[in-house]
Amino acid sequence: MKENQEKPMIGVKEIARRANVSIATVDRVLHKRSGVSKATKEKIEAIIAELNYQPNIFARTLSSNKTLKIAALLPKASPESAFWNAPLEGIQQAASEISPYGLGIDVFLFDQNDKNTFESQANAILEKDYQAVLLAPMFMAKAKKFIQSCHQSAIPYVFINSDIPGQDSLAYYGPDLFQSGYMGGHLLRYIVPASANVLLVNISKEIDAHHHLLRKEEGVREYFSEHELSQELHRLDIRNTDYVFIAKALDQFFASQHDITAIFVTNSRVSSVAKYLEERGLSHLILVGFDFLPENIEYLKTNVIDFLICQKPYEQGYKGIMALYQHLIHHIDPKKVNFMPIDVISRENYMFYTN
Repeated sequence: MKENQEKPMIGVKEIARRANVSIATVDRVLHKRSGVSKATKEKIEAIIAELNYQPNIFARTLSSNKTLKIAALLPKASPESAFWNAPLEGIQQAASEISPYGLGIDVFLFDQNDKNTFESQANAILEKDYQAVLLAPMFMAKAKKFIQSCHQSAIPYVFINSDIPGQDSLAYYGPDLFQSGYMGGHLLRYIVPASANVLLVNISKEIDAHHHLLRKEEGVREYFSEHELSQELHRLDIRNTDYVFIAKALDQFFASQHDITAIFVTNSRVSSVAKYLEERGLSHLILVGFDFLPENIEYLKTNVIDFLICQKPYEQGYKGIMALYQHLIHHIDPKKVNFMPIDVISRENYMFYTN
C-alpha cells in the first residue's frame, strides 16, 4: 500500500524535474489552480501528456482521510409542487453509493419563489471548500453570477433540469426544453380540432426573456408554425404560484376569452390548473402538462389531465452526482449534453411508469 501511495508523488517529482519548476507549481496545474503563467502551464501539461500521468486522487483521499465535498444547489419542494423531491432522492442515492470512496455531498435548498434564497445559498457554498457543484439554475442572472465565481475558483459544475446556454459546465442532465415543447405541439395537433384555440400557461414568479419555461413555449410555437396549423395560440404568464392567484388569473383570462379548447402548461404546476378546471366545471377542456407527480397523477386518473410529459428527474440528480464523482476520482469527463427521454404518460399507462 505504501508503494502505491508514493507513486503519484514520484510522478509529480519527475514532472517538476523535467519542467524545472517546483512540486507546488505542478500541483497547482494538476488541480487547476491559479498562479501559474500560461507558458509554464502549457509546458507542464505537455510533460503530463508525454508521461501519461494520472494523479491517483482516490488513493490520496483514502490515505489522508480527507473527504472531497460536492455541493448540490437546488429548489426545495413546495406545497404547490413536489417535483424537486425526485432529483433530491436521486442525489441522496448517489451520495450513499460514493461515500465509501471519500466523497461527501452537502445539499443546499433554496425557495424557488425567492431569488434571494438562491443567492444566499450560493454564497454559502462559495464560502466553503467544495471541489464540485451540482445545481439547478433557476434564476438566470444570479445563477450566472454564481457560476462565474465557480469558474474563478476552478470548481467544476453540472447543470440539471435546465441549462444556461453558452456556459462551460462539465455536463447537463435534463430535458431538451425546446424539444419537450415541440412534443407538446405534436400532441396538441392530434387532439385539438383545427378551428380551436390553445392556451399556453407559464406559472413562475421569475419569467424573463431567457426563462427555461419559455423555451418549451418556443417549441410548441415552432411545431405549429412548421406544420402550418390553424389553431390560434394564446399565452398567459402567471407570476404567483399560490393557487388563489392562479385561479384569479385564469378567471380573468376566461372572462375575456371563452373559446379555448386546450391548455398546455409548461411545468409541473399543471395540477393547479387541473384543480381550477374541476372547480369551474371545465374538465372537458384538454389539458397537457409536465411531470409524474402524485398531485398530477390524481388528475390524470380522473381524466382532468389528458397527458403528462415526463423526463426522469430522479435520474437527473443521480447521474449528475455520478458524473462529478467520475470526474473527481477517475478523471473521466461525461458527455457534455445528456438529454433525458421524453415520455408521454396517460391514464392508460401511468401505472407502469417510474420517475
